[in-house]
Amino acid sequence: MVTILVVEDNEHTRLLTEARLKRFYNVVTAENGSEALDIFYERQIDLIVADIMMPVMDGYEMVKHLRENKEEVPILFLTAKSTFEDKKIGFDLGIDDYITKPIDYEELLLRIKALLRRANISSKMKINLGNFEMDENDYSVINNGNNIELTKKEFELLFKLLSYPNRVMTKMQLLEDIWGYESNSSEDTIKTHINKIRNKLKEVKEFEIISVKGLGYKVVMVGKDES
Repeated sequence: MVTILVVEDNEHTRLLTEARLKRFYNVVTAENGSEALDIFYERQIDLIVADIMMPVMDGYEMVKHLRENKEEVPILFLTAKSTFEDKKIGFDLGIDDYITKPIDYEELLLRIKALLRRANISSKMKINLGNFEMDENDYSVINNGNNIELTKKEFELLFKLLSYPNRVMTKMQLLEDIWGYESNSSEDTIKTHINKIRNKLKEVKEFEIISVKGLGYKVVMVGKDES
């Protein structure tokens, strides 16, 4: 599932925005730009919704840092700053969209959907690869018409990897995305689950789960470049 980072220093707005978005997406939050950057570089983030005026590091500085480091994650400013000059600064720095407060959450959801579509980031609940299918609605896995039984965590781990083919995901990223920040599980948990998934998918011909030494794992399509 798509993961959105909400960056907002006002606790009420941050919690309300998180609640509205988490019905459709994975949501993580930060209270300022500095904290947001730490989270961004620790885990997979697909889109950022950020305020501008925040302590420690404001939204402008956060965007400047990301774009100077060639990070192409879609960024939407959600702010009370509504003048043309405010918007111009944001777009000149490299944001992708701009919404002013008070927040219309229906509009926010539409804007997010559009940004994800433009960035070719799928928020669909299904993956279809040749004879292999996964459906997150009922956690079903089918290969050549045969059901494959995966546990919930195995399913979520495989779905995450397949959502980003050829992209290396670290064990820590996967652990935090699937098990959560508060989990007591270790990186060995990821290795154990990957081994179980591989054993259950021996008959699947469309892709492979590749171990990247010292980093983590990635999915590659069979017959395609693994670089």
